[in-house]
Amino acid sequence: MIHKNGIIGPEDYMEPQCVLCGKVGENETIKPIPQQRVVEKLDEYTGKNDYEGALKHLDFWMQEAIFGNDRRGELLLSNEYMGIYRKMGNEVKAIEFATNALHLLKILECEENITAATTYINAATVYAAFNRAESAIGLFEKAQVIYEKNLEKCDPRLGGLYNNMGLAKVALKRYGEADELYQKALKIMEGTEHGQLEQAITYLNMANAVEEEYGIEKGEQKINSYVDKAEELLFDISLVHDGYYAFVCDKCAPTFEYYGYFITAKKLREESMRIYARA
Repeated sequence: MIHKNGIIGPEDYMEPQCVLCGKVGENETIKPIPQQRVVEKLDEYTGKNDYEGALKHLDFWMQEAIFGNDRRGELLLSNEYMGIYRKMGNEVKAIEFATNALHLLKILECEENITAATTYINAATVYAAFNRAESAIGLFEKAQVIYEKNLEKCDPRLGGLYNNMGLAKVALKRYGEADELYQKALKIMEGTEHGQLEQAITYLNMANAVEEEYGIEKGEQKINSYVDKAEELLFDISLVHDGYYAFVCDKCAPTFEYYGYFITAKKLREESMRIYARA
């Protein structure tokens, strides 16, 4: 989601000229939504796994953004919508908002900046999640060009990009390219504070890639090695057990279960439920 990597600031939407309607030089009154407040409240809903509440929250502010001619607010919200609907498994709505976000980038004439790159990644992740890897790859590659040009090599946003891009490569059976991306993601996250969660996800993705390429029997040793590393990282005592930790536990549990780590899967699900219950 776009807010994890930087909320659009006032300098982005308080232009003296209208860039929202595509008519240079035409003035238009813009009433921007309070992005920071919107995002903080949204995090409260997602931290409790309350997606219905999150959607009602987004619906309200989307109407405010539309009425206020705040296209940049619409862009922020569209990014959030696609993430929520992706997690809910709603393909139609997730792709609808991915398409809308990409369209807004064109309207705003901001297709080459960090905000655009983050939007490309969010949309690509939606496409990849719903078996549209071919459509995802082009967007990931556009984001890669922008991120690598503008971000430090150790920036965790690059790690997230490489990890998600690797999934799409595996879906297209481009295993060597996927492994290179996963290795880059691991290297970045190793130097990131509390990067263990992202590393764990990457190791599980690597295990799945090995099975996809070699089969579970031939790849068993390497698969178990990757799953063991993911398990160790998820139970690191330094990790904060917050809403995101709960989300990752819930996301990873089925993979551990699939590879026969039933006790680990059970512990992760129980911890996820405990965190959501206290939120």
